[in-house]
Amino acid sequence: MASEAGKPSRPVSGASSTAAAVVARLDRIPIWALPYLYIGIIGAGFLFTFFDIFDINVSFIQTCVQIVPGCSPASAANYLGLPVLLNLVGYVIGTLILSPLADRLGRRDMLLVTMVITGLGSLYNALVSDYVNFIIARTITGIGVGADLALVNTYINEVAPSGGRARYTSLIFIMSSLGAFLGVWLGLLLTTQPEAFPLGLPFALAGPGFTFGWRLMYGIGTLLALIGILMRFQLHESPRWLISQGRVEAAAGVVAQMEAQALARVGELPTPSEIPVETQPGRIPYVEIFGNRLYLLRTLFLFVVWFIGYITVYAIAAGLTSLLAALKFPPPEAGLIVAIGSVGFVLVAIFDYAFGELLERKYWLPVAALLTLIGCLLIALGGAGNFAVAVLGSIVLFFGFNLWVPMTYTWSTEHYPTRARATGFALVDGVGHLGGSVGLLVIPPLIPTLGPLSTFLIIAGCLIVAAVIAQFGTATRLRRLDEVSP
Repeated sequence: MASEAGKPSRPVSGASSTAAAVVARLDRIPIWALPYLYIGIIGAGFLFTFFDIFDINVSFIQTCVQIVPGCSPASAANYLGLPVLLNLVGYVIGTLILSPLADRLGRRDMLLVTMVITGLGSLYNALVSDYVNFIIARTITGIGVGADLALVNTYINEVAPSGGRARYTSLIFIMSSLGAFLGVWLGLLLTTQPEAFPLGLPFALAGPGFTFGWRLMYGIGTLLALIGILMRFQLHESPRWLISQGRVEAAAGVVAQMEAQALARVGELPTPSEIPVETQPGRIPYVEIFGNRLYLLRTLFLFVVWFIGYITVYAIAAGLTSLLAALKFPPPEAGLIVAIGSVGFVLVAIFDYAFGELLERKYWLPVAALLTLIGCLLIALGGAGNFAVAVLGSIVLFFGFNLWVPMTYTWSTEHYPTRARATGFALVDGVGHLGGSVGLLVIPPLIPTLGPLSTFLIIAGCLIVAAVIAQFGTATRLRRLDEVSP
């Protein structure tokens, strides 16, 4: 309720609360108003999710040599495309099935389901004995990961303050960066042979007596998933989702707790400003999107941006070590270049958190594409044998494409109404992941013909095209979710 002039606003609840009033009270909260433990809970799950995305980057060379007859470090890139493709097909299957269930059944419970599936897939990966089962395991893991990406971003955007959606998405992304960092460095430690620096890691463990490091990595992933599952039981349901299901009083109770947390820190809250909101369960989420011209056009537009952008993202995130090995970098050195480059991921996640709200979401994308191009050029022009330049390029490269990701996460979820937000994100990000398979299926066989410069220009060029297309999209910064997507 609105406060009297000069008096602090207080949390309210009760049967008189209307859906519009509850959303207005939620939207006026200027800070993160849930327990900060929630950020850790969601972040722990995302740490595992990105560990799973990046653990294949360095470790796949050892995996391929172990389970694919005739595979060598130089040819491993040719076998990487299929497991990545089926992993991303799993993303599509999982996100298109599980995300609509989250729109119908709730965010919290489906966040538990996605983490269980992902953990089971990782355990299967640790136990496989051949290439076919490795691919099947990666597909199962992808089913959980794809839906988890959609649901985490949906949840964060629904509970974060209007002026901080990119900021708090980026805060979770810091945990993502740590997961990626862990996946890459463990791969270097457990799956590459020791080499004198800078040709590798002198204390790496792989060798004739230690060829199962890649299995340990997927076992660690299983443990991380278990931790994520246990922590997610503590989450509240999204109040916006509760309102979309007509459960206004339940939503009012959550918002009252959020107001109390906020008042303890800021002392006074702005006067609520009501706008119309949907208070009843809608149609099937896919019907909500495809039956509405506004959301259909947004979906087609964002899908193109994600599909093209992911060609770049996955060529680097899942395949950079194998690509460098195909370009004549010794595998331990290639892994070390990627591992040091992952520092750029951690740095950009912190940068995103500090500065992400300064610009409209779509304006960050050309900046990210330009940095990605610079990183690609440094690696390509430095070439094998110029370790310092390649490392610098790798850091800039990881900084660039990971500036693109959280801004586009935030921007995409803002384009859909609460009743179909998880489904909308699933359609554009989930199906858009298929673009990632294109880079790793098409580019590696062409490397001998293209050479380093053309290879990396193609990789960076896709992100540039996606960033240019994005400039024709909707501005969402500092706008209320129900205003952007009624």
